[in-house]
Amino acid sequence: MRQRLRALRANESGFTLTELLIVIVILGVLTGVVVFAVGAFTDRGDEAACKSDLKAVEVAVEAYYAQNNKYPDKGTEPLNYTELVSAKYLREAPTGAKYDINLADATGVVTANPAGCNI
Repeated sequence: MRQRLRALRANESGFTLTELLIVIVILGVLTGVVVFAVGAFTDRGDEAACKSDLKAVEVAVEAYYAQNNKYPDKGTEPLNYTELVSAKYLREAPTGAKYDINLADATGVVTANPAGCNI
């Protein structure tokens, strides 16, 4: 009985180094594909956040104009959010690392810089 088990174990063979390297290369390629696919989702999320913030600021600016009959001061920043936040038109100033929201003087036109996230 022991001799049969030893004979069966002697005939067993493991993976060769070439087979292991092929599997590692395939896993590396699949990992690369997944990383690039996830990066595209992140970019679309940033664009959606920018569009959402831009729309919220547009609504806040128009509500400010309806109440005060003037648009908020532009200030030294791309847009002076302190007036909109203190008057409770915005809960907090949008903070986008990839864009700035600008207000054209006296026209109420709100744009985002870079312009790629304009609605």
